Amino acid sequence: MGPGPRTLELFYDVLSPYSWLAFEVLCRYKNIWNVSLQLQPTLIAGIMRDSGNQPPAMLPRKALYLRSDIRLLSQHLQVPLHFPKDFFSVILKKGSLTAMRFLTAVKMEHPEMLEKVSRELWMRVWSQDEDITEPPSILAAAEKAGMSMGQAQELLERVSTPQVKNKLKETTDTACKYGAFGLPITVTHLDDETHMLFGSDRMELLAYLLGEKWMGPVPPAVNARL
Repeated sequence: MGPGPRTLELFYDVLSPYSWLAFEVLCRYKNIWNVSLQLQPTLIAGIMRDSGNQPPAMLPRKALYLRSDIRLLSQHLQVPLHFPKDFFSVILKKGSLTAMRFLTAVKMEHPEMLEKVSRELWMRVWSQDEDITEPPSILAAAEKAGMSMGQAQELLERVSTPQVKNKLKETTDTACKYGAFGLPITVTHLDDETHMLFGSDRMELLAYLLGEKWMGPVPPAVNARL
């Protein structure tokens, strides 16, 4: 009998397009690399506040670069990323607090649904240019992911409870303790040593740490299904 799966933690916010890229690549590789992928809904605004960082789009040259970068990465990683038309309103003003509290509640009550609901929220904001701050939009994402409307409504009613608020804050604080200054971060626990990798472009380094083979962002086994 071979060794059990190694644990990887992905700290992410659906407001972050690079989090979506890391999420999809890790979902593709989790069985190939025999890892237990622990999804950790995190509030990127809390990370920025704690670290003193600012969103890269606040610098005009970076904002211009981001559009080109995301377009190319979308093609290369085969993730349907598209910039929201009103980027600054969607990303910098409205934020993701309710959506991330909702995902926290999903993890607490229906963890088997977390991957699918997270993906549908990313799809809404980063592919379909839909609002993710309004309750009907969050409910629509949950329903499309396969959750019953009753389940989704019950979870949405819990987003303002101390339990959910505290859990999201606890996860965000944990990411900060690992050294996060933005999202996504991937945390590996190997031989009593912890490694924190920032961004979606550290997968080759992650493969090295795991002693696994990197076969590109869409490994052959996954590419055959696409």
